[in-house]
Amino acid sequence: MPKGSEGLTTADLDKMDRDQLAQELEKAKAEMFNLRLSIATGAGEDHGRLRALRRDVARIYTIARERELGIRTAPEGSK
Repeated sequence: MPKGSEGLTTADLDKMDRDQLAQELEKAKAEMFNLRLSIATGAGEDHGRLRALRRDVARIYTIARERELGIRTAPEGSK
């Protein structure tokens, strides 16, 4: 079982087009920023969630790069 957020498995990300991937990436980065800020101020202690978000961001970047290189194909109907 992959570690990370629920619903952001590689199979789920494969079904997304470029715009949806970009949206998920922005959402994950915003959540990661807020979580880092709360940890720095002492309000949060959820280091496991931070690790999961880092993995999600890396997974999204990997899929986007593999599509650029032609290793992985985008879903039909997208450019």
